[in-house]
Amino acid sequence: MAPGTLPVAADLVLPYVNRPERSLSNLAPRVGFAILRPMSETPEVPSTERSPREWALAVCTSEIDTHLTAIPWDGQVYLFALIRTAEALASDPAFAAEAPAHVRAEAEENPEHLTAVVQDNLPAVETTEELLATIAWPQAVHGAAIALERIVLPPQAEAELGANPSPEDYLTHPDREDVRMVVSALRTGETWSVIRMRHHDDEVLGGANLVPQLTEALHATLRD
Repeated sequence: MAPGTLPVAADLVLPYVNRPERSLSNLAPRVGFAILRPMSETPEVPSTERSPREWALAVCTSEIDTHLTAIPWDGQVYLFALIRTAEALASDPAFAAEAPAHVRAEAEENPEHLTAVVQDNLPAVETTEELLATIAWPQAVHGAAIALERIVLPPQAEAELGANPSPEDYLTHPDREDVRMVVSALRTGETWSVIRMRHHDDEVLGGANLVPQLTEALHATLRD
């Protein structure tokens, strides 16, 4: 498998389907800048006390983040379907033939183990809000993840910009920090996020609800 790629169970998983746009004004994040504030909880690592399903989601989210480190920054938005690996192994011979031995072993140990399937040909929209408002998933998909980059500023620096800063204010600010976030959610309500800073690439934050608005907007795509 090439660096930066993720396994695809193309014969098993139907792609997302477009649906009439619906309002996410109370859910979706402000697109473009400072999406991380406020962080709703202290960053954490998956606890051994978490359920197998919660653990599987945290591991899958971290694996997506790790794969994306092989892709240059200033990249596109990525959307993923999350499927249970054991089900894919049982129903998709091509996927089973290509799956590494350690993936098969992990799926056997934890039936909740997840595989991320990259979604191509996303709708051409201006914002993350518009993108998620057009997404729905077939029942074969157990969850979803989205990866995107944003610019953030320290709270004091942002306060100094005033009430209506422009994109240029963020882009040119000397204290700007680029971040890549991977946010995931399951139909059953479990969530996990991973955040990586461009200039502190070895510092990765993880938590169940680090980006509340984006998490809720993503979870809304999984509701019937």
